[in-house]
Amino acid sequence: MNKFHVLIVDKLNDAGQSQFDARDDVKTTVLQFATEEELIAHAGDIDAIAVQTTKIPRAVIEAAPNLKVVSRHGVGYDSVDVAALTERGIPLCVAATSNAVSVAEHTMYFILALAKRSVEFDHATRNDNFWIKRQMGAQDIADKSLLLVGFGRIGTRVAKRALAFDMKVSVIDPFVDDETIKAAGCTPVKYLDAVLPQMDFVSLHCPKSPETVNLMGKAQFAAMKPTAHVINTARGGMVDEDALYDALTSGAIAGAGIDVFASEPPKPEHPLFQLDNIIVSPHSAGVTEQSILRMASQTAENVLNVLDGKPNPDTVINKEVL
Repeated sequence: MNKFHVLIVDKLNDAGQSQFDARDDVKTTVLQFATEEELIAHAGDIDAIAVQTTKIPRAVIEAAPNLKVVSRHGVGYDSVDVAALTERGIPLCVAATSNAVSVAEHTMYFILALAKRSVEFDHATRNDNFWIKRQMGAQDIADKSLLLVGFGRIGTRVAKRALAFDMKVSVIDPFVDDETIKAAGCTPVKYLDAVLPQMDFVSLHCPKSPETVNLMGKAQFAAMKPTAHVINTARGGMVDEDALYDALTSGAIAGAGIDVFASEPPKPEHPLFQLDNIIVSPHSAGVTEQSILRMASQTAENVLNVLDGKPNPDTVINKEVL
């Protein structure tokens, strides 16, 4: 029997691997921390790639004449050359809904932790400054204004949770019509810079693209309230980190919650790490015990669906190849 050959780049959790193992017509090869050269060396007879974080550039795609699908373990896809896949008619699939709840919850964690001054209060309580509460006030998030930049799988879930906390939610997303945003209980807005002065929190939930690189920079921070906060659980590089440092140290804004960085992993001496008015995490917003299982399962499912000739359009990024 001729078997489909799936190249698994960055080991897949058993929830995904078991789906491949259960098929008599599928064999797998696993590569950990593979270089581009190693990927090319293994690409000659593969039918599919299941990948976590390793980059899949054009050279790897061109070295795989039988390639039928690339499946990303997650929802971001800036590490894959989508144009090269599209030219070949090869779908790029993502684990579309697997970590949306996880990222939405992490966003709310940032909002609450920043409002409640969790870093400062924790440090002070541990260091015999019990009365810091008289010097530095925590904030309620009820009635605070939240701007969501992006209203897809994650943004819609953040909105639902923020509304449950009685926040006032505005949304900017050129790909979603106003009526859909209004039906979700939110206010549609058209221009980012125009609404920044009214916002208490700004949270990014859009893809990284040439249009969104440094979306939040010096001019945007200057337009915000000195009591406002910015949150990025989307992709590094969408917040200008130098401008953010200046804004946080000058008092242009009050704080930030940052899960993703322009260069990952960031160096320990990163200037932002020296500040108490920022909360950081290691690109982990979408990584929970539950989401890892969901992502692995959907990553494998996406591969098998394509190999079986039944791709799920909801998971395909370059839908024009279908």
